[in-house]
Amino acid sequence: MTARQFTLDDLKRILVECAGADDAVDLDGDILDQGFEDIGYESLAILETGGRIENEYDVIIDEDVLSVHVTPRELIAAVNELLTVSA
Repeated sequence: MTARQFTLDDLKRILVECAGADDAVDLDGDILDQGFEDIGYESLAILETGGRIENEYDVIIDEDVLSVHVTPRELIAAVNELLTVSA
């Protein structure tokens, strides 16, 4: 059985659903390696995003993961690792 994948599009959708989108930030731009604060999302929004990811993908994300993985690329990789382990 193939593990479900978490993608940048999934992350962007969840970020917007949880915290909205800053008009000054182009989420369709190259944001993979930008810090979440640089693209307009502070720690509370990231915690809420983490909770939504947990619910939708049936994984448990440690709060430390959300503070250590400060770019979309890092968070996506961490979530996909969790999905691989749980598969």
